[in-house]
Amino acid sequence: MKRAGDYGIRLSEPPIYDWLAMRARKDKIVALMVGGIGQLFKSHGVKHFNGFGKIVDGNHVLVTDDDNRETRIKGANIIIATGSRALSIPSVPIDGHRVVTSDHMFEAENLPESILIIGAGVIGCEWACMMALLDVEVSMVEMLDRALPMEDAGVSRLIERELKKLKVSLYTGTKVDSIGPGPQGLQAQLSNGKTVEAGQALVAVGRAFNTGEMGLDRAGVVLNRNGSIMTDSRMRTNIENIYAIGDVRGEILLAYTAVHDGAVAVDNCLGEKSAKDYAGVPSVIFTYPEVASVGLTEDVAAKDFDVAIGKFPLRTLGKAHAENEIQGEVKVVGDKKTDRLLGVHIVGAHATEVIHTAALAIRHKLTVTQLGELIFGHPVISEAVMEAAHDLHGRSVHLARKRP
Repeated sequence: MKRAGDYGIRLSEPPIYDWLAMRARKDKIVALMVGGIGQLFKSHGVKHFNGFGKIVDGNHVLVTDDDNRETRIKGANIIIATGSRALSIPSVPIDGHRVVTSDHMFEAENLPESILIIGAGVIGCEWACMMALLDVEVSMVEMLDRALPMEDAGVSRLIERELKKLKVSLYTGTKVDSIGPGPQGLQAQLSNGKTVEAGQALVAVGRAFNTGEMGLDRAGVVLNRNGSIMTDSRMRTNIENIYAIGDVRGEILLAYTAVHDGAVAVDNCLGEKSAKDYAGVPSVIFTYPEVASVGLTEDVAAKDFDVAIGKFPLRTLGKAHAENEIQGEVKVVGDKKTDRLLGVHIVGAHATEVIHTAALAIRHKLTVTQLGELIFGHPVISEAVMEAAHDLHGRSVHLARKRP
């Protein structure tokens, strides 16, 4: 809407943000999806008990509802799928008003004029982009040396550049030593000696596992050192008929890997032999622009392989210009000796959709050449994957020729 004039559309006035209307639309969509799950339960004959579940022993769960009524459920197997919650840090106590988590933000009645985001991982960067696009003044602090520290270093550089364009003040290699009242609402003292003032602070430093008060000790279920539930590749805990899936396992904290975990657990509950297979699991991050990746980063790949790199900037694509979204690139990581495709990293428009072509190639162990030989439609953003694969061998005809 801000850039409508670039497309030949003249708006009578600048766009006005109605946060409560946005939130209401979010609530409507969430309710629709949750209601859909309820209908699926009915169609498959799943009996749903709403309440707090506690494991009594290896075959029984006690459910207490909001009216304090108890129901004892018996089963041959138990699958724990209790997920995770926002992690807190001692130096920044969460009060749900001035200092909040992403859960609180989704229920906010209004947006602050300024916000300090603590943590520049996935959740922190997603919120930073959204708030900045809604004209909230954003400061962000990250303890590690770059934003999105789990992604490829090149991705971090690109997203930091885009955050700067959005006027986000990013402090990396920095901690929040303390936080208290200030002129705008809050004042934070940073480990680099600087002071940041903001109307609100969002803590986005990771996730904690929902394992408390549910009878795991009594059942004898063993936890990992970080508080997640220990399982084998079949999703089975140390108790033969108790399984755990998703975030609460502490391995990959993504909704779509939890679905995979669930399928593995159910197969094993039914007597089949099934094990997790995370080959080609993509990472999708809804920043602006989007970020997506699959496979190994360049730094990790270089430890075991003689690495070759191919890159293709989105600004070379006609579709990117048509959409006025020219920022970003596709990066392909391959093995020089075998041509094996090791990783693909994307920053740019529709990255979270485009990445699945690369994910399929990684999962089925294709070479870089085979990925490049795939004929893509035109004009599309995903052409950049093909071009980056060709660039690894110096054969992208849409880039200037590389001289020896």
